Amino acid sequence: MPFDFSLVTAPFRMQPGLRRVAPSAVQLTPNAPGSRHLREKMAVLGSTPEQALCAIPGFDQAPVLRALAVEAARAGEPAFMVDGERSRQIRCAAPLLGWTLDGDAPRGDGDPAIGALLASLRPGQRAAALLCLAFAEDFALLDGASTTVPWLAVCLPSRWAPEEKVGLPFTAIHAPVADGELLRGASASLARLVTGEDRWERFVWTVSADPRLHHHPAHVDAAWPAPRAPDALADRADFAAAASFRSERQTFVPIAGRGQAIFTIHVESVPLADAVTSADAARRLHDAIASMTPAVLAYKRLDGVRDRLLAWLVAREAAASARQ
Repeated sequence: MPFDFSLVTAPFRMQPGLRRVAPSAVQLTPNAPGSRHLREKMAVLGSTPEQALCAIPGFDQAPVLRALAVEAARAGEPAFMVDGERSRQIRCAAPLLGWTLDGDAPRGDGDPAIGALLASLRPGQRAAALLCLAFAEDFALLDGASTTVPWLAVCLPSRWAPEEKVGLPFTAIHAPVADGELLRGASASLARLVTGEDRWERFVWTVSADPRLHHHPAHVDAAWPAPRAPDALADRADFAAAASFRSERQTFVPIAGRGQAIFTIHVESVPLADAVTSADAARRLHDAIASMTPAVLAYKRLDGVRDRLLAWLVAREAAASARQ
């Protein structure tokens, strides 16, 4: 779905921005064979699985897998199914992909590359990997009492390293966030809130020079093009060609009776010109970016291109208004 630019407000502030999920709203997006999210996740799991599949020692992921299988069933034909009680006995299936794990053994008649990928992983990684491949979303478990994250299955992070966050409390995880005092100060109450009975969601966004979904900090290297002075029109064209609008829908799926919730992350990245098609969207994005503090601009890596981005958005708003 196109990003809802009514969510972009000014002045921009780093804050939780939580809202309740409607009872009928779907929180998981099945991956179709050959989809963009599936391709990028397979590339990550095939090259750096230790950066994506992380857990504290001795962690039993079976309750997480079962909870997500139940959640998948709410959306109709389930994209992920689980049988069994404990992590070493469960049978996981991704019917839409045509692959199953009987214990640790991959079986199926789907894309052979998926079966080969699962077989190449350590047995303890395979169930979480199949879960990641089944959905566009990535996943992390939040414990409400300790506010820690003991398990992550995150293939498509946004400039953060999952392997460095596993086991840490909420405040430590968000320590690098610029102007994030409100978020860090409310960490304990937020953890209790999202691990309760209600379901919550939030949306975040940025503009990036890297169009990929996978933004692990060890692998992001795209740079903004140098300005083409004094030709402002050409420079705006160069900038727009390099810019992508990156957004995340983040939701929380409570695990009943455990004081825990599964944090889901659905990343999208589209060319900026394809995302900003109306005068209202251009104006909202302009005003939000214009109000960002220097710390936030640096955190989002927009400090060096702020003025060029704002100039492009002014021109975009004018062009869209002229068409109306």
